[in-house]
Amino acid sequence: MVRIVVVGGGWAGVAAALAAAKAGAEVTLLERTDSLLGTGLVGGIMRNEGRFTAAEEAIAMGGGDFFKVADSVARHTNVNFPGHSHATLYDVAKIEPAVRRVLLERGVRILFQTRATDVVRTGQHLEAIVTNRGQIEGDAFVEATGSAGMPANCTRYGNGCAMCILRCYTFGSRVSLTDKAGIKGLTGRNKKGTPGSMSGSCKLLKESLDPAIVEQLNQTGVAIVPIPVEMQKKDALLLKACQQYALPEYAENIILLDTGHAKMMTSYFPLDKLRQIPGFENARYEDPYSGGIGNSVRYFDMAPRENTMKVIGLENMFVGGEKAGPFVGHTEAIVTGTLAGHNAVRQAAGLPLLEIPTSLAIGDAIAYVGEQMRTEEGLGQKYTFSGSVYLQRMKELGLYTTDIDQIRDRVRQAGMLDYFSRPVL
Repeated sequence: MVRIVVVGGGWAGVAAALAAAKAGAEVTLLERTDSLLGTGLVGGIMRNEGRFTAAEEAIAMGGGDFFKVADSVARHTNVNFPGHSHATLYDVAKIEPAVRRVLLERGVRILFQTRATDVVRTGQHLEAIVTNRGQIEGDAFVEATGSAGMPANCTRYGNGCAMCILRCYTFGSRVSLTDKAGIKGLTGRNKKGTPGSMSGSCKLLKESLDPAIVEQLNQTGVAIVPIPVEMQKKDALLLKACQQYALPEYAENIILLDTGHAKMMTSYFPLDKLRQIPGFENARYEDPYSGGIGNSVRYFDMAPRENTMKVIGLENMFVGGEKAGPFVGHTEAIVTGTLAGHNAVRQAAGLPLLEIPTSLAIGDAIAYVGEQMRTEEGLGQKYTFSGSVYLQRMKELGLYTTDIDQIRDRVRQAGMLDYFSRPVL
């Protein structure tokens, strides 16, 4: 049987593992921490703006299992907040066990607290991954380790380690396996021109907020509280990874979303300042624990790759999520991870690799970001179905729609209906 090894258990990694298992492979998923999903444990937003289109495309293609999982543990649906509409907010406390069950039911072997540190290769062909548990061999590999981590980057380009969900000091820093394989990685930049970008939001303990704010969050999923003018910090928006939220409303207000905790759509708001805003007198950060000082810095060591998600310069290594380019978001990680996992099986089986047609939003995004990341200007942008430059492109191309029947028909015309549901072995 074909053996696929996926490194990294975030949204891209779990999607790659599931896609490879559905294609008929024996799959091992390596995760350096003690739980799956990484930043998905504190994210919580699906289906806002063009992400709705991408999610429904993935479902129609047979690769949307985890969108259905997120729907099943949603706290709120069809939520509107500044710059965004029809969002689903999933419960960050319930999502990981639900995802884990799906993988185990598909026979995916998950190795927790297994940190990849190197590769074994012969020329351009990878033979095995070196971990703290020894070597793990495979026929093809998917790296979905993300682009954050390494506290030195957070210190040099941010405000130091903020003790985020990645927990580098506990489980060890992320290691770029494509770098270890001799492939020079790419580094993104923020709007100020410095390397990397800060994560876009923090979590507050909901119970630490004024009861009126909590009630509004529980009922509607959103709370918007004005920030006094003298406390606004509009320049901070330039550093955000999530440029779809770099809107004036996010500098002028505290915008909260209910994902179980109160997701605050503002980076590193000093706690002493935050507590001066009415309703936040007792506020407490839940993630990152030092959220008032800093947040994780991302977009280092991205891999040059083809539109099949295969790494350029390696025969049997594929990438998904932020490792595959300056993508932002869970949806973006799931769809790129799905293609990476599926094509890893095809590569190992000696079959032609799949490129998703650009008549679909997913295919266009993968191709467009791949093209843009080859340029200096492109590395200074972030790409997401939910806003900024890519949503604008979606609209210009007529790809953005919330009409599920139209999306399914588009997938059918592209010859991709239920494609990822069918085994290739």
